Amino acid sequence: MKTVVVVTHIFHFQQPPTTTCWRYLWAQSSSSASTRLNYKHYRSHHFNSNSIRVVPLNKAEQMDSGDAAAKLRSQFLQLLSTRRSPQVPLEEKPAKPVKEPLYQGPPPPPFSEAMKSCPKADIPNFEELLNEENLYLTTEEGDQGHLPVLILSMKESTPSKRPAIVFLHSTNKCKEWVRPLLEAYASRGYIAVAIDSRYHGERAKNKTTYEDALVSSWKRGDTMPFIFDTVWDLVKLADYLTARDDIDHAKIGITGESLGGMHAWFAAFLDTRYSVVVPIIGIQGFRWAIDNDQWQARVDSIRSVFEEARIDLGKSVIDKEVVEKVWDRIAPGLAREFDSNYTVPLIASRPLLILNGAEDPRCPMAGLDVTISETRKAYEEANCSDNFKVMAEAGIGHQMTSTMVKEASNWFDKYLKP
Repeated sequence: MKTVVVVTHIFHFQQPPTTTCWRYLWAQSSSSASTRLNYKHYRSHHFNSNSIRVVPLNKAEQMDSGDAAAKLRSQFLQLLSTRRSPQVPLEEKPAKPVKEPLYQGPPPPPFSEAMKSCPKADIPNFEELLNEENLYLTTEEGDQGHLPVLILSMKESTPSKRPAIVFLHSTNKCKEWVRPLLEAYASRGYIAVAIDSRYHGERAKNKTTYEDALVSSWKRGDTMPFIFDTVWDLVKLADYLTARDDIDHAKIGITGESLGGMHAWFAAFLDTRYSVVVPIIGIQGFRWAIDNDQWQARVDSIRSVFEEARIDLGKSVIDKEVVEKVWDRIAPGLAREFDSNYTVPLIASRPLLILNGAEDPRCPMAGLDVTISETRKAYEEANCSDNFKVMAEAGIGHQMTSTMVKEASNWFDKYLKP
């Protein structure tokens, strides 16, 4: 039997998760009441940095945590806006089920024990009652602006508003890979949603599309295929989900594995409409990894872009300088102002469960000490310490386990179920 180490102290639940009106992004910037953020919402669902203004309620010189949160979110949104193709109205278009999903990199195993372990309600005629939706959302112009979405839910005789959860796949996989999770959650009354991240699944042309996009980003600096571009899509996805009549807009969870965990982390930091958050093997201290020479495992996961940078920089080997320059180019601020110790605490006071392997070389626990400390402090200041929990599974590296899947399921049930 595997051992689970609970890193944070868990307290008794005191209050429900913070919610926000869907017409205003990021209005709940922190627990502080001294700052209010006003965001204009356009009918075409266009958002840009010029639509944001901060209205101070106290003296302008009194900078508090709310002001800092607003500023960081504004900076990140502005960064996302700098590498966007022309904006278009958010539209829904019908799509067909994918019969042969495209997987990049090594072929995935035919069976995932972890995902199959997700609790599933015993419904005799499950397949008949399962409702499947396949669609595309337009998030910007160009091929990558077509966001493929897969939604599973149970058919209902009487329409009702249900909680929803967004599931995000790992590197080189696609939305079809997480279908076992979608089915399990759908059986339990959730509306389960999955997307293809940028340059993956239906947004990939061949088995090297994602690697090619990373190298192109290093060469041209015109896109952000590592994490950030998909976060833009997740903001647009939230626009769509909160416009649906069958979803409880105050109960939209988000989770993901590895790269998907990073997407969940950043989407939740930026957009408070994601009300319950569970990143799985996805939280990392990027600056810490550089400073402590612990970047190798992460680099190896997308090595081609670092090799290309090494050559361009005239280096014989990949070193910390190469690593830092790549991050600054393809995901500006990832190892600086947008690192986990600055952005993860801003998820407070929404319920946040971080699941990790205690021996994970890509997301070293030693690199999360400051992040965990700052996040715990943010939840304590918001008087909801019980809403934050970190679990590191002993003896586990960079792997999503059955234990993690079950813990995530319990967390969502606790905060999203009626």
